[in-house]
Amino acid sequence: MTRTTHPGPGPGGSGPGPGVPDGPDDAKLGFSTPAGRRHITRVRFGPESRRDPQLPPLIRNALLDDRGQGQRCVQVRLSAADATEPAARALLDTEAGTALRLHRLVDGTEFAPLFPRLIGYELDTDEPFLLYDPPRGATAAKTHVMSSTDQRVLARDLMLALCLLDGQGLVPRGISPANVLWDGTSLQLWGLEGVTDVGRPRSAWGRAPYSSPEQRQGEGVTDSRDAVWSAAQVLYRLVTGRPGHADRAPADLGEHRVLAETLRDAFAPRATGRPTPAQLLDLLSPGASGRAALLAPPDETQQDRQVFEQALRAKRQAPVAPSTLGTGAGTALTESEVICPYCLETIQLDLGALYVTDSRMQYQPLNLAGVGKLRRQDVMRGAVQKCTADPDFPEHFIPVPYLTYGRPLTVAMVGQSSTGKSHLLTQMIAEITDGGLEPFGLSWQSVNPEQHARFVRERVQPLRNGRVLAHTTVLGLDGFARFAESLLLTDAHGQVRPVAFFDLGGEDLVRTDAALRFLLGVDALVFVVDPVLALPLPQLDHARERGGVEVNRDGDLAFATVLDRLPKTGQYLEVAATMVLGKADLLRFQSPVDRWLGRPGATSLDATLIREESQDVHAFLRRHAGQAWLRPFDAIRRCTLHVASATGGQEDQGRYPAGAAPRRVLEPLLSLLAMHGLIDVPGGPEAFARGEAAAWEAVPTDGDGGHGQFGVPGARGAGGPGRARDRERQRERGEEEQ
Repeated sequence: MTRTTHPGPGPGGSGPGPGVPDGPDDAKLGFSTPAGRRHITRVRFGPESRRDPQLPPLIRNALLDDRGQGQRCVQVRLSAADATEPAARALLDTEAGTALRLHRLVDGTEFAPLFPRLIGYELDTDEPFLLYDPPRGATAAKTHVMSSTDQRVLARDLMLALCLLDGQGLVPRGISPANVLWDGTSLQLWGLEGVTDVGRPRSAWGRAPYSSPEQRQGEGVTDSRDAVWSAAQVLYRLVTGRPGHADRAPADLGEHRVLAETLRDAFAPRATGRPTPAQLLDLLSPGASGRAALLAPPDETQQDRQVFEQALRAKRQAPVAPSTLGTGAGTALTESEVICPYCLETIQLDLGALYVTDSRMQYQPLNLAGVGKLRRQDVMRGAVQKCTADPDFPEHFIPVPYLTYGRPLTVAMVGQSSTGKSHLLTQMIAEITDGGLEPFGLSWQSVNPEQHARFVRERVQPLRNGRVLAHTTVLGLDGFARFAESLLLTDAHGQVRPVAFFDLGGEDLVRTDAALRFLLGVDALVFVVDPVLALPLPQLDHARERGGVEVNRDGDLAFATVLDRLPKTGQYLEVAATMVLGKADLLRFQSPVDRWLGRPGATSLDATLIREESQDVHAFLRRHAGQAWLRPFDAIRRCTLHVASATGGQEDQGRYPAGAAPRRVLEPLLSLLAMHGLIDVPGGPEAFARGEAAAWEAVPTDGDGGHGQFGVPGARGAGGPGRARDRERQRERGEEEQ
């Protein structure tokens, strides 16, 4: 029979039992529940210990005293010192995300006891934490002499847990006797901090013999059968009382009937030689894997996805005015012409109208007489030219490199002042200067070294140091917009093109007509959606309360103002655009945002993946925010949609507790550069932006009932992407690498 001892405050921990904590006096604790609601209660903590000696999270018992009714729980947290380490925060984020996904999947079902039950979490703080119901049972490390009947039940439960995780595309890397709990009748699996996605490159994790050989060495890509090895090793330890061999099946496996009957192949040294969790589960409990698969919730977004595909089809089929092909907002230009981004008149290089700034930042005329050829290029790179093309326009100056490399590309950030677009632009520039464009065949150089140095000093460095940036102030006293930063990008073919970025405050776009004049010549737009304003989701209520804002169902007024001012020559606006669901860290545990925000940064442009991301974001906004927030996509022919987070977390008193950790900030810009031909993509810029015309447009799906429904490649209702399609791609890649 089973003999158990209490595991202390949690799996692998040590300390007092589950009684009332005897720590310091009551304190107030605020956190979010799994449903997204904000909760504040009094709490008393017990002593704490390190949950795993090799990992930073601490664990302690706690008593939540809500309206006089005490609720026992355990708190998993990071100390203030550990929380300064991005890797430690990433571990806690992983654990929180996994716990939330499992809560949504199994809460209220027969499978709920298999996993820790999350009570609440608070991550964007100096000492982030999670709250769980107390662990149920004792760790396998403290369990001795298990009967054969209990062995089969524990093996079944463990494979059932792995099967449920595999159904979500997740692999628990850290299974060991320290986080497998047994209460005499059923199992509970902890160790959620070690969970990762199927198909991700393996990194060294875990200890022998419980971590598979490939996992310990960090070879290949993660496979659900990695966890099968770990589970088999735990079961061997429970049956024999000793650890197994680190790299192969135990020599005495045949002496143990339960293990030999079900787990012989689970000890194969390579993942491809092991059975899947579902196969093992069906050996232990025939048909159980099918019942577990039925737990997956139905997809409710198929109609939203079909609306997206129908919109793309309409854009492909609508005629394009020949004069607008390959231009910005509608003005046809010859390749040699340069338009002043301010007055919008044609401008040419004039060596007699050049200026440089003095020590007081005042413009002084530049005399090139006596400047040799070797120095002239360097001197001119730091110079500006006074534009006199429109004598009635306020005085303005253009960097010389902007005039000497062909037609510039102008990019404007659009959104209300609270959207975080200035932070997004800053992180875009920072990623570029860190070499983020190099995998795509692009290199960069500043247009004006002094201007770039000032941008880095005043914007990039403070943000990287965790400071919240001040309000956008690129609108001059004369009422017209000036670009915030400009770069020279050289593509894979050696073609150099200036790229200038405008960043106006939302209220300036709405209030100042003069500020909108530059839009007549803009080439690309980045519309930044603030989820706090757009999405009436409960997990955003706390952010709305802190910011003193409410949900706006009518969309961003800045979007409407800009769209109304752009020149239109046909059914659609011809400017290239992206929509970015910004501050995505606020939604990092919400599907489908979690699918994209957690992906590694792109090193190549995959039109299929960008289309899937666009489809997911479009469906998400349509379902939760409403069509008004999708006006840019509806009005502009070439428009992709993305998720991004400029900071990785919420600010607290003017700083980001974890520092500013950008996620996917470069992807929107990559799409714009591809639409303008700076990045080569299969099929060309037009096919990239609107999707290739496909045979499915004319072929009804089976069983459509004659209602004109069409199969949508990639739509979940048509057996397409989402996480299921991700898993299929990743498994295929994994088979190739094994």
